[in-house]
Amino acid sequence: MHKQKNWLMNVLFERHIEYLSDVPMTFERELIRTIDWDSRLILIRGPKGVGKSTLMQQYILKNYDISDRHALYCSADTGYFTTHTLVDTAATFVRQGGERLFIDEVHKYDGWSKEIKEINDLYKSLKIVLSGSSLIQLNDGEADLSRRQDIYDMPGLSFREYLWFRTGKEIPPITLEKLLNHPTEFCSKVKKELRPLEFFSDYLKSGYYPFSFEKRKTYKNIIENVINYTIDIELTKYRNVSIENTRKIKAFLQVVSGILPYQVDIAKLSKSISLDRVTLLKYMKYLAEAKLTRNIYTKQDTITDFQKPDKLMLDNPNQIYSLCSKEPETGTIRECFFCNQLSSAGHKVEYGGLKTGDYRIDGEIVIEIGGASKGFSQINEEDMDKAALAVDNIDVAVGKRIPLWAFGFLY
Repeated sequence: MHKQKNWLMNVLFERHIEYLSDVPMTFERELIRTIDWDSRLILIRGPKGVGKSTLMQQYILKNYDISDRHALYCSADTGYFTTHTLVDTAATFVRQGGERLFIDEVHKYDGWSKEIKEINDLYKSLKIVLSGSSLIQLNDGEADLSRRQDIYDMPGLSFREYLWFRTGKEIPPITLEKLLNHPTEFCSKVKKELRPLEFFSDYLKSGYYPFSFEKRKTYKNIIENVINYTIDIELTKYRNVSIENTRKIKAFLQVVSGILPYQVDIAKLSKSISLDRVTLLKYMKYLAEAKLTRNIYTKQDTITDFQKPDKLMLDNPNQIYSLCSKEPETGTIRECFFCNQLSSAGHKVEYGGLKTGDYRIDGEIVIEIGGASKGFSQINEEDMDKAALAVDNIDVAVGKRIPLWAFGFLY
């Protein structure tokens, strides 16, 4: 038995070396600097394709020799874990001196959260890093690991990261506070390195997911496949969505991709895809949970179950370009980009309401979004001190008229 377990561990380490043998190290996601790697239990969650596996592998290569058996990277989405448990794997790893266990695609392992809880309780010296792309299934596992794990959400590439990946020029991220207080200085600094508007349109169409650099020809198809998998497999399995309604959900996403994100007319939407109001609101909640859509509310902290959002859009502009059957509305793309980048940077984004700017950020900052001719007329006098414009198609900030692309440098 002892020899058998040694042989199995050797198999895992052989695969570990194969996984890590061709990992790019020239570009790193900002999250690798944010994570507290000393935590005993870390969960990195994010949509499929944002680079979670690469981030974990890069951390190992930066801190361990590729053949160092103190760290082990494995994927729960392999045949090995159909006949071996996470608990037994961790036990053998620890007995052989293992210190840090990385388990990718952990959501593919049935009952993962209970076994991880057991491992965490048994082996106090072992540090565990998990990742998964089924946001719905990972959310369901939180109860077993409440207060034990540090959770990090990994979004797709920011515009800043995309530029670094594409041009090789790394510009440090800026906080929202500094951007709002010193926009001219920041934009001038960026322009000394590159021309943001030269790349902005490409980013909006096909720059959010890192795999765009390797699979440009099939990029839209991959996004559609991820969306279909989420709806056909995850929503039906984990949220009991009936199979006959999956086509209606896909039709709903296509409708959303082609409309402006203003007042949400639930009655009109439900009629267009033949779903009753309650069912549609329930599905909207699931889609937002899976990072396929974004529901914006006037007061985010007081929303109730099945409350109609004040604004509705897809999660990121690349999804819009992949699903929309015509040229997307410019206003939709602008607002989708802005909300995605601010939310991904950790800011609370709320609908501004009918009497002020488009969005209220962190409860106090008011921002109106528009084209080069956009002015402050839609912002109340009382909000003017903490207001700004996010303006498309400009590359220089003048006062509080800030280029829209600059909000893509927050992470």
